[in-house]
Amino acid sequence: MAVLIASDLQKDINGNPLWEGLSFKLERRDRMTLSGRNGAGKTTLLRILAGQANKDGGELSFEKNARVILHDQRPPRERDMTLREYVVSGRQDLVDLELRLRDYEQRMADGDLDVFDAYSRATTELESKGGYRWRDEAADIVRGLGFSDEDLDRQLETFSGGQLTRASLARALSAKPDLLLLDEPTNHLDLESLEWLEKTLVSFDSAIVLVAHDRWFLEAVGTSVLEIEAGRGRFFNGSWHNWRKEQAAREMALGKAIAKQEAEIARMEDFVRRFSAKATKARQAQSRVKALDKIERITRDPRDTRTMGFQFKKPERSGKIIFELDHGRIEVPPPVATTDPNSGATEYHSVPDARVLLADAELWLERGEHVCLVGPNGVGKTTLIETLAGRRPLAAGRIRTGHNVQVGYLSQHGDELEFPGARTVIEACIKATGLKPNEARSLLGKFLFSGSDAEKELAGLSGGEHKRLGLAVLVASGANVLILDEPTNHLDIESREALEDALKDYPGTMIMISHDRALLEVVGTRTVAVEDGELHSYLGGWQEYVEVREERIAAERAAKAAGNAADREAAAGNGGGKRPAAGKATGSGGSGSGGGKKQGGGSAPAKPAATAVADLQPISKNKRREIEKAEARIEQAETDLAKLEAELAAPDAWATPEATERNSKRHEDAKAQVQALYERLEQLTG
Repeated sequence: MAVLIASDLQKDINGNPLWEGLSFKLERRDRMTLSGRNGAGKTTLLRILAGQANKDGGELSFEKNARVILHDQRPPRERDMTLREYVVSGRQDLVDLELRLRDYEQRMADGDLDVFDAYSRATTELESKGGYRWRDEAADIVRGLGFSDEDLDRQLETFSGGQLTRASLARALSAKPDLLLLDEPTNHLDLESLEWLEKTLVSFDSAIVLVAHDRWFLEAVGTSVLEIEAGRGRFFNGSWHNWRKEQAAREMALGKAIAKQEAEIARMEDFVRRFSAKATKARQAQSRVKALDKIERITRDPRDTRTMGFQFKKPERSGKIIFELDHGRIEVPPPVATTDPNSGATEYHSVPDARVLLADAELWLERGEHVCLVGPNGVGKTTLIETLAGRRPLAAGRIRTGHNVQVGYLSQHGDELEFPGARTVIEACIKATGLKPNEARSLLGKFLFSGSDAEKELAGLSGGEHKRLGLAVLVASGANVLILDEPTNHLDIESREALEDALKDYPGTMIMISHDRALLEVVGTRTVAVEDGELHSYLGGWQEYVEVREERIAAERAAKAAGNAADREAAAGNGGGKRPAAGKATGSGGSGSGGGKKQGGGSAPAKPAATAVADLQPISKNKRREIEKAEARIEQAETDLAKLEAELAAPDAWATPEATERNSKRHEDAKAQVQALYERLEQLTG
C-alpha cells in the first residue's frame, strides 16, 4: 500500500488559489522533490502533509498508523535538554518501550512473574524496531551531520542557530518515519556532511518529500519531481536532471507555439488593416476580426517568467598579485588592538585562551583566478576571507595586498550592507552606489526589484530579497576582486543559475566560499581546501578536487596496509625488531626508497644554500625578505611534489587511462611549479 496518496489538493491565500490540482502517490523509498520559485507554496505543502496547516480542497490518504516527521527551517523550541536527549525524543515510542521493559524487569526481580508474557511481547516489539542499537544509530546520525561526541551531552541552549537546525535534522532522520518531510535540509551543512546526507537518504526505507536548492543534491537523491508552476501541479516520474530536460523541451515547445500564434495574429491583423475599407474584402476582413476575438492567446504566466539577468562590468585592471598571506595566524576571538600613547602605533595582542584556526597559513592569489575555498564547518573559512577583506586582524604573519586591488565583499548574512537613513530598497541602492534614481531602478530591475518592488521597506525583506539587493550593490561597485561567502544562500534555482553565469564570465579575481557544488564546479579554476589546519591548493573545480582527494585517501590506505604487512613480516623475521625508517621521497621523479611508477622523469634543481646566495653581493633588507619568501615557496612546492609522488606510487593511480592522463598532468604541473619558483629565485639572486 502507498504511504501517501494526494488527490487534487488546493490551498488558498486570502481567497485566491496559491496552487490547485496537486496529485501524487508515494510508496516506500520514493523520494519526491518539490520544484517551484520562492513563494510558490512548497513549504506550505509540506506543512499540510505534516498536519500543521489546513488544505482548502482535495483529499489526502495516509497508510494506516503512518508516522510523519517534518524538518523545516525553524530551530527546535526545546532548549532545556541535551542534544542526545533531543535527538532520541524523535523516537518517543522506543523511549517509552524501554521504560516499560525496565519496569517489567524490576517487577520480575521482585517476584511478579505474571508480567513475563508482557515483557516477552515488549522485547519482540523492540527488536522489530531495531533493538537496543537504535540509540547508537541516532548517535551515528548526529556525527554524520558534523557534531562531535562531546556535543552529544551539551545543552541545546549552548548551540548556534545553524547547529540547532542540524540538530532538528538529526532528530528527524533518527525517527525513521514512514513519511519524512524535509525543507532545505542542506542548510548549514558542510560539504562532507552534505555527501553523507545524500547517501543516508538514498538508503532510507521511508517515503520522502523534500525542498532544496542544491542541484547536485536534488539529482543524487530525487526519484520524482512535483513541479508547482503558475499555481498548478505537474508530477514527473524520474530524476531531477531528466525533469529539467523535459522542462526545457516544454519551454521550447511553448515558445514555438507562442511565436507561431503571434505570427498568425499579425497576419490576420494586417489583412484587416489593408482590406476593411474595401467593399470587395470587407466581409472577409470582418470575418478575420471575429476570428481574432475568439483566439485564446497562448501566454506565459508572469509569476514564472521573472528571473535575474545581469553581468559584471569589466573592472579596472589590478596588479598581478592580489593577496599574499605569509605565515598567517588566525584566531577566534580576534586579537585585541592597543595603541601606544607615545608613538600612536597600533599593536594586536591575542586574547587569552583564543582558539587557533590556522597557525601558519600561506596563500597566494593572482589576477584572474577564481578560487573556491572549501572545508568542514568551523575550520576558519569565513574567518580567513574576512581577514583578507580587511575586516579582522591577523594574530601573527602578514597580508600583502597588490596594486590597485578594489575589493567587493558579500558576507553570508549581509552584515556589511549598511544603508544609513534608507527606508526602502531604492533608497538603499542609491545611497550604496551613488547612482541616479533612474539608473538605480534599471539596476534593481535586473535583480527582480521592478516597479513597486523597488519601494519595498528594508525591514520587511526576505532572506532572498536581501541577498539580491546585496548582489545589486556588488555589481554596481565595479570591484576587480570579489570575496564571497555563500553567495547563493536564500536564492532559488533560477537565480542561482543566473549568478553562476555572471560569476563564470567575471573577468576579475574571486575567492568564494560555497556549499553549492554545481557553482564550485562551473566557476572555480582552483580549489583551496582547509585540511588539518593547513591550506592545500588543487587545480580545477569541485569534481577534480574530489577525485584527487579520493585518490589520495585510497593511496594512504594502501600505503598504511603495506606498512602494516611489512611490520608483521619484519617482526616475524627478526624477533619483533623495529622496521627501518623509509627514505624521504625526493623530487627526482623516480629515485628514493619505496618509489613507485612515476610519469615525466627529470629532476628539480637542488635548492641553493642561503649562505651561498648571500655571498654573491650585498642584499637589501627587502630583497632578503623576497629571497627568503621564494625559498619558503620552493620548500613548500618540493614538499607537495614529494607527497604527490608518494601518492602516485600506488597502482590505483594508473589503473585507468583517465587516471593516468589526470595524474600525469598533476605531476607535470607540480614539477613545473617547482621549476618556475627556482627561476624566480635565480632572478632575485642573479
